[in-house]
Amino acid sequence: MAGLIELNVWQIIFNIGNTVILFLALRHFLFKPVKSFMDERTNSIQESIDEAEEKNREAERLGEEYKRKLDLAHEEGREIVKNSTRHAERKAEEIVNAAREDAQRMKVKAHKDIELEKANASKSIKGEVASIAVMAAGKIINKTIDADTNRNLIDEVINEIGDERWSS
Repeated sequence: MAGLIELNVWQIIFNIGNTVILFLALRHFLFKPVKSFMDERTNSIQESIDEAEEKNREAERLGEEYKRKLDLAHEEGREIVKNSTRHAERKAEEIVNAAREDAQRMKVKAHKDIELEKANASKSIKGEVASIAVMAAGKIINKTIDADTNRNLIDEVINEIGDERWSS
C-alpha cells in the first residue's frame, strides 16, 4: 500500500467502459423513449394551443358577426318604430280631419235645421197673427164700437187666443 488511494489502470478502464455501456443503454432504453414522449407531449400541447387560438379567433369573428347583426337588428327596430310612428301620426291626422269634416257637416246641417225651424216658426206666427187679426176683425165688424170698446175687444181677443194658442 503505497497510500490511501491506489490507482489500478484496469479498474479505471473497466469503470469507464461500464459508464459508457450504462450511458448507451440508458440512452437507448430511457432517454429516447422519454425524449419521444416529451416531444409527443410538446406537440400535443402545441396543437391544443393552436386549436384554442383558432377557436378564440373563430369566437371573436362570431362575436363581431353577432354584434354586427345585433346592430343591424337595432337599426331595423328603430326604422320600424319610426315608420310605425309616422303611420300612426298620419292615421291620427286622418281621424282628426274626418272628425273636423263631420263636425262641419253637422254644424251646416244644424244651421239649416235652425233656419228651417225659424222659417216654420215665422210662418206659424204669421198664420196665428193673421188668424187673430181675422177673429178681431170679425168681432169688430159684429159690434159698433168706440175707441174704449175697440181697445177692450182687442185685449179680450188677444187674451183668449193667447191662452189657447200659446199654451199648446
